[in-house]
Amino acid sequence: MTAYPDTSFLFAFYVKQTNSAAAAAHAATMKEPLPGTALLAFEFRQALRFQVWRRTANPREGLAWVDAQSAMNQFESDLANGVAELVACSLLDIFRRADELSKHHTIAGGHRSFDVLHVATALHLGAREFLTFDANQRKLATAEKMKVKP
Repeated sequence: MTAYPDTSFLFAFYVKQTNSAAAAAHAATMKEPLPGTALLAFEFRQALRFQVWRRTANPREGLAWVDAQSAMNQFESDLANGVAELVACSLLDIFRRADELSKHHTIAGGHRSFDVLHVATALHLGAREFLTFDANQRKLATAEKMKVKP
């Protein structure tokens, strides 16, 4: 596995936003399917649903249901067609790695749980690149000697 994405990359890839062109351009250069785990897929789906909830609370925020559903449908289609793939992993090993990352980086860097889990997953799976638009995750992955793109 060459690269592993986080949720910010998936969001930019599947939901139109300022980073979408960069996500699409990078994905077009990938020679293998966009990888993910059940944990990443859950967080992506949860983030879409949360954005729909935000829209119900304030019509100027979040995502319309139709846009969230479209992103989910495209993600599921990409999984079915091999554009993206869910890879098997050991959650126990990932949580152990995440706990080590947290111990070494969170107090100084202020990293959130899922951010640490995504970087730990990438490291566990042997990815050399970490795909993110999140500045704090970028710092964590860089501290762990990963190339960060796009």
